[in-house]
Amino acid sequence: MIEWPEWWEWELEFSQHLLKRMVDRQFNEVDLLEMLERARGYHKNHEEGRWAIETRHADDDWIVIVEPLEDESILLVITAYPLD
Repeated sequence: MIEWPEWWEWELEFSQHLLKRMVDRQFNEVDLLEMLERARGYHKNHEEGRWAIETRHADDDWIVIVEPLEDESILLVITAYPLD
């Protein structure tokens, strides 16, 4: 079982970038919430303070990039994309 950090339980907020990518990559808020529920792991992202969440959607591997906003106890979802 994965030991998730404290920020995993924080309230979600969606970035403007993510909202645009939802249209471009044909997924919606419900799909994103399901991806986060199915998350299989996480690792540091190349951008400091961000994390890559490993998940699946529509039978494909996906990455969801999040940034914990500690001062507000909010988990900001930056983007989501399928792995090729």
